[in-house]
Amino acid sequence: PGRVGRAAMPPAGPPARPWYGKRGKFEMRILCVMLALACVILLIWVWSQRRALHRAAQQLREVERTDSAARLRLAAPNRAAEELLDAVNVLLELRQADRASFRERERSLRRQIANVSHDLRTPLTSILGYLQLLEDEALPAAERREYLAVVASRAKALQSLITSFYDLSRLESGEYPLRREKVDLYTSLSGLLAAFYNDFTDAGFDLTVDLAQGLPGVTADPSGVLRVFTNLLRNALDHGQGQMEVRLFRKGDAVVSLFRNGSGGITQDDIPHVFDRFFTADKMRTGRNTGLGLAIVKALADQMGCGLEAGLDGAFFFVRIRWKL
Repeated sequence: PGRVGRAAMPPAGPPARPWYGKRGKFEMRILCVMLALACVILLIWVWSQRRALHRAAQQLREVERTDSAARLRLAAPNRAAEELLDAVNVLLELRQADRASFRERERSLRRQIANVSHDLRTPLTSILGYLQLLEDEALPAAERREYLAVVASRAKALQSLITSFYDLSRLESGEYPLRREKVDLYTSLSGLLAAFYNDFTDAGFDLTVDLAQGLPGVTADPSGVLRVFTNLLRNALDHGQGQMEVRLFRKGDAVVSLFRNGSGGITQDDIPHVFDRFFTADKMRTGRNTGLGLAIVKALADQMGCGLEAGLDGAFFFVRIRWKL
């Protein structure tokens, strides 16, 4: 019997070729190169963005350190980052405006404190000086009465200053009570002019009065109206000179009061500040007026809803008020 042998094995063939072939190898190499280039480009972009943001952060620190008005810039284009920097620039501009406003308020407050100190110190110094003179037992009775009159006058001026400052503070804080009712401006103004007539004539003013009669009543506070007219007349006495004109007339749906007097040294540059606290054309503050009168006029006019205007007409300074019917 024949021997059972192993099954015959087929002869081995050539090794299998890769599925991608020569063309596939080339394409794979191109793909790898493109991926590498993409990675390099991505890394460069990330680096440039990081560098740009770092520079923007340095700019922000520099702006913070120097308190400058410079705007932040992005060295590399990035829409999202640019929108963020635009928002930061807006906040920086608002902060700059707030800081400028704060510095101006601080300077104004310092000026006001200096002016208040001066205006308080002047009558106090005078009072103390005359009180020292009154200590002389050998002082004649006539001089003693004269000195006492001066002390009383300075004390009243001091009281008026403190009252005006207090009233202005209450007006600006909305704590000053004002009523709204019909007020006859002719009656209010004519009575005050009669009371001030001798003061104007003694000061050498050429007073002209033109008050229209039969005017309708205006909506205002009676005490506020008297305070406004009184302050305007006192302002003319303290700062004006030469001619003084007071007019009252109707114009459209309002009654207009006009106070016009010699400018007394006020200039066009002073006009925007005439209603400021403690402003006075007397730059050395050697006069008796403290500069609160017109500030109170403005505060009262604003609260009563009046139109207030000041200006120069040639050599004359005027204040015009439109009272609502």
